[in-house]
Amino acid sequence: MGYPNDLLATRSIIKHGRYALIPPQGRVNNVIPNLEKCRTSVLGSPELGTKFAFYTVEIEPNGGTVQPFQAEGIETFVFCRSGKGTIKVEDKEYNVEAGGYVFAPASQAVSLKNNSQEQWSVLLYKQRYNKLEGYEAKVVTGNLYDMEDQPYDGMDNVRIKDLLPTDLGFDVNFHTLEFYPGGCHPFVETHLQEHGLYFLGGEGVYLIDDKWVPVKEEDFIWFGPYVPQAFYCSGRKNAIYIYTKDCNRDIKL
Repeated sequence: MGYPNDLLATRSIIKHGRYALIPPQGRVNNVIPNLEKCRTSVLGSPELGTKFAFYTVEIEPNGGTVQPFQAEGIETFVFCRSGKGTIKVEDKEYNVEAGGYVFAPASQAVSLKNNSQEQWSVLLYKQRYNKLEGYEAKVVTGNLYDMEDQPYDGMDNVRIKDLLPTDLGFDVNFHTLEFYPGGCHPFVETHLQEHGLYFLGGEGVYLIDDKWVPVKEEDFIWFGPYVPQAFYCSGRKNAIYIYTKDCNRDIKL
């Protein structure tokens, strides 16, 4: 990076246990033992307050996992932001490119390999599966850009895509919301579910708790339970982000 050319500053906003905004500037490389030729930033973790782990991983040619991601009870989701590579779940391989994704159920081994000549950029998500007796998840693969969108809450200028099935075997889903210029949430949301979201494009202003904050492409935001939230697309082009949502489970008392 070299010497700074201005006063040190950041757009990061961190409230442990409540919420966080982490822009790309200021992220550091984390050495993950089972990855090689990768630059990895850990954006979400229990140390912050999330129930999941959320990473950006930039995989150089011939890079990837030297040992698979695999832990008892942990489910994994990988989304391709750019480039292309191979995601292996147990003994089956899936070739993905921009917009492609693979979900692996709990305890299954997940490997990554960049066999191309260009950098492969992915989002990696892991969490502990909340099992529901009589139901189970399955491997899901697809491509965001091959899917049809639907109006969000009856609004044509906000579009949603569901990346995973909604059946009770899944305790998490991944969606994208795409806002046309001037589009916004229909109301300020305040709910139990936490969100980890990553901006894939565009810009706008997000209500995070009690402050409206400018946000844009490549920003990561985490909302803990019951944090008020809403978004306005204030730019001249569409804003789109992918986000996680825990679902299909009752409260444990």
